[in-house]
Amino acid sequence: MAGVITASEPSWKTPFTGLGPRQFGRLVTVLRREGADAVRKERPWGLPLEDRALLIAAYRRTT
Repeated sequence: MAGVITASEPSWKTPFTGLGPRQFGRLVTVLRREGADAVRKERPWGLPLEDRALLIAAYRRTT
């Protein structure tokens, strides 16, 4: 889909988060280790963990 910001495209990570590719990968690894990607009984997430991390990091960088 054109024009959609996604973590699967490496060129979006650094400009939107300020993190290098390795740093972003470590962030996602830590989030997974802490249980952020666990399957929940409630309503499931609509975005993969990497896209959620990109969204939050971009938000935090602009506030």
